[in-house]
Amino acid sequence: MPTKTLRIPTPDGQADAFAAFPEGGGRHPGVLMYADGFGIRPVLREMARELAGHGYYVLVPNSYYRHGPAPLIELPEYIGEEARPAVFAQLMPLIEAHTAERVLSDADAYLRFLTTRPEVGTGPVAVTGYCIGGLYAMRTAAAHPEQVAAVAAFHAPVGADGVGLFSRLTARVHLGHAEGDMTPEALGELNQALDAAGVGYTSEIYPGTVHGFTMSDTDAFSACGLKRHWERLLPLLRGQ
Repeated sequence: MPTKTLRIPTPDGQADAFAAFPEGGGRHPGVLMYADGFGIRPVLREMARELAGHGYYVLVPNSYYRHGPAPLIELPEYIGEEARPAVFAQLMPLIEAHTAERVLSDADAYLRFLTTRPEVGTGPVAVTGYCIGGLYAMRTAAAHPEQVAAVAAFHAPVGADGVGLFSRLTARVHLGHAEGDMTPEALGELNQALDAAGVGYTSEIYPGTVHGFTMSDTDAFSACGLKRHWERLLPLLRGQ
């Protein structure tokens, strides 16, 4: 799939980003994809291209652009247990600096940019995210109910903002939780809150997974978990 490097105007500067989209021109449904805490890197480009191959224009911004263009830190090709402490020591200040206010300000800019691309069709878009990016996706969907028709979050702290966020959702929702992150009891409580908010959703624990299971460049990766992710995400985007 073709890809293009982009810069997105925001109130705080220019966010670097990339887009993946189908070959052959034309206009396609838009998807805003938020990276996990490790940020933009080859595995995110692979996932964006995979999704673009199903007929979508996929925009992936660098959430940490205020600190510089991606990659901000040098990541190992494979992020294993031994590498994690040093990596997170560098990343946590960036994650902590990306406040909810900044997420929402950026979401306005990202959606404005995405929906005005000549390659993107008219109508609502979808948002998906991984790890902390899944929380960003939920915040984006809640803040823009008229623009976001579907939202998905994988191994994400989706309850971090409390149940008030759920009451603002009108999009179709899928939440794919890692077994290592979510107990059945906690899942039941989360789903009850979604029911009470009137959200149309699916929310499930992916068996045998730990946090980060979609990312093939980490020791958390689960091939079965990633397959299940595509089996849930693609029908959601198609409105099924």
